[in-house]
Amino acid sequence: MRYLPLSPDDRREMLAKVGVDHVDALFADVPKDKLLDKLPDLPLAKSEIEVERQLSQMAARNLSAGQAQGFFVGAGAYRHHVPASVDHLIQRSEFLTAYTPYQPEISQGTLQVLFEFQTQICMLTDMEVANASMYDGSTATAEAVLMARRVTRRKKAILSGGLHPQYRAVVENMERFSGGDLVEMAPAIGEPEDLISQIDEETACVVVQYPDFFGQISDYGKLAEAAHAKKALLIMVVTEIVSLGAIRSPGSQGADIVVAEGQSLGCGLDFGGPYVGLFATRQKYIRQMPGRLCGKTVDADGQPGFVLTLSTREQHIRREKATSNICTNSGLMALAFSIHLTLLGEKGLRQLAMINHANAVQLADELNKIKGVEVLNESFFNEFTIRVPGSAHDLVEALAAKGILAGVPVSRLIPDDANLDNLMLVAVTEMNSGDQITALKAAIEGELR
Repeated sequence: MRYLPLSPDDRREMLAKVGVDHVDALFADVPKDKLLDKLPDLPLAKSEIEVERQLSQMAARNLSAGQAQGFFVGAGAYRHHVPASVDHLIQRSEFLTAYTPYQPEISQGTLQVLFEFQTQICMLTDMEVANASMYDGSTATAEAVLMARRVTRRKKAILSGGLHPQYRAVVENMERFSGGDLVEMAPAIGEPEDLISQIDEETACVVVQYPDFFGQISDYGKLAEAAHAKKALLIMVVTEIVSLGAIRSPGSQGADIVVAEGQSLGCGLDFGGPYVGLFATRQKYIRQMPGRLCGKTVDADGQPGFVLTLSTREQHIRREKATSNICTNSGLMALAFSIHLTLLGEKGLRQLAMINHANAVQLADELNKIKGVEVLNESFFNEFTIRVPGSAHDLVEALAAKGILAGVPVSRLIPDDANLDNLMLVAVTEMNSGDQITALKAAIEGELR
């Protein structure tokens, strides 16, 4: 017998309770052009084996990172080597099946892992406290803006033009419901960005990316001083966490909140997720930090133990007093991150970072030799922007047809600026060999002849 959980009368009663006449009213906040007015063009029914066959055929059309003759794609998600021991350890039953640690007496292992993870994030960022992770870097950025507004009791947030367009879009989406005020600088590379002049007594925070979307590395010390002079906060966003093994920490530059994407350590590309958001701040702002925080304490017998010290989430307290509606953390991905970083250690992370940078320098030097190609960065870690003759999109597609994933056309992420059509982001990691770098140079030269 088919299971129908709700009768028409049940539905009418539920809709009446929430004060709407029709179920469509529940989707009023979804933009109209995103709603379907008919069923998608898919078969109504197929057998399991038919579905597997069709999806396999569709998947075979993809050129994955591992299959490509060269993979130079970055723009916020990076292909790094993940040691086999990471996947082995996270699949141990005590980790893979562990549930949210609401009961500390039976969750000591999980809580200790998260405590160690938080410690690692503080050491990486040079901040005083970190939470037990968030969903990803973009939502962590949006939460940081909300937190800055709570701390300063102001609404204005200034977004750098170097902030990743998708991170910017998440913050913009949040703005539709939070009633804040955004000042968004135009994307640009090679030109100084005057963020300081935008700061006033109404400013809650300034949001910058480090290295920025175009790969440029800047010193934000003076910006932090200017923000603090107006009692505003500096939020620094890191999309490539491995970079902190080579460049100055955000904390040393005066950042008040640091958010990051932790995918580079322990997490494969995985078609876009799941990833892990990192969030750290100063001790004095700890009670405004979203998510949850694990702490170390002692029990009634004086024995050390771990607990959820702060969980100011709407699941635990009255919704209007919650700091966040993110109800969990990316626990398994945080574990993978922590295991990978533990295996590396400080020395290993620094070595990994230097290999990434050295490979990027080698590629930049090679690409600069190609007639018509120009590397635009004055500085970079493992990713930089090049200008090519003609359309960067067309060049990337032509090289993909030859089995080389050469990078990301800037126009794919910033489609409305014709001045960016000939710009391409190129990322290099320890996974790129010298032969691949040589092959990319030769392939670009061949296409530009």
